[in-house]
Amino acid sequence: MQIDDRTLFTDRRLAAPPGRVWQAFADPAQLARWWGPDGFTNAFEHFDFRPGGDWRFWMVGPDGQRYWNENRFVTLEAPQRLELAHVVAPHFTLTVTLVPEAGGTRLAWWQRFETAELRRVLEAICMPANEQNLDRLGAVLADEA
Repeated sequence: MQIDDRTLFTDRRLAAPPGRVWQAFADPAQLARWWGPDGFTNAFEHFDFRPGGDWRFWMVGPDGQRYWNENRFVTLEAPQRLELAHVVAPHFTLTVTLVPEAGGTRLAWWQRFETAELRRVLEAICMPANEQNLDRLGAVLADEA
């Protein structure tokens, strides 16, 4: 996937095979444990992990503030690629790839916004939040190793 002026990119080596990482996305109980930045929790209202399926939930900040999220799963190619569309503002598409790597998985994460301006405005929030999100994913994977 191409990185352009509308896209934020991060990647991470995870100490788990792609199938295990995939399960952390596909299982709502696991996903709720790690999705979002540090200190946030999730209250899933609907999770339909299939192409065209919806994922609707409240992300709850450390201060109790609730943030409504709606996503639609666009592409699910187990265990190597998923794409979802965040269908409420701010609009973006998230594409995640999982590639086997010695002793684990190389996860690549592309967050593509509607405009370059929106990406620029949200970069200072999203880049640290995405890193924290992946830190939390790594912790969930390590807990079950």
